[in-house]
Amino acid sequence: MKEKLKHYAKEAAVFIVVMTIFANIISFYKSGDLNKEALPSLNLTLIDNSNYSLTANTNSKPILVHFWATWCPTCSLEAANIESISEDFEVVTIAVKSDRDKIIDYMLENNLNFKVVNDNEGLLAKKFKIAAYPTTFIYDKNRELVFSDVGYTSTFGLWLRMWWAGV
Repeated sequence: MKEKLKHYAKEAAVFIVVMTIFANIISFYKSGDLNKEALPSLNLTLIDNSNYSLTANTNSKPILVHFWATWCPTCSLEAANIESISEDFEVVTIAVKSDRDKIIDYMLENNLNFKVVNDNEGLLAKKFKIAAYPTTFIYDKNRELVFSDVGYTSTFGLWLRMWWAGV
């Protein structure tokens, strides 16, 4: 019995390592076509009707820009990670092709408080060349792109990238 458990634990560990490598290869491949330019200066309206500015060098901190959708299952898995990161870092999220009422309900149901822009027509997604969800951009304090990820990213992975962008 002990040998079987050891065997299954080893198989699970190998599976996790292989899947992590595979997911990172896919993310790297999919992020090749994303916008690589510095963060543009944009004035945005958040879901609560407040204004938010992506003006360069406003607070000399890194910023995470996260594209997601209420209809995206992977986005649902990652939402708690984004919430956690938003407690310690500057985060703005962009809900793409999602109804405003559904976004508000989604935020309430999942106890999420991060900043959300409703990109109902997908214009911001088009500007950033988004092809899959979720997609995350991390910019340094000078608003230069440091990291971009397509697909799920762990809280630790996001935290580490945000910390690196702030160094």
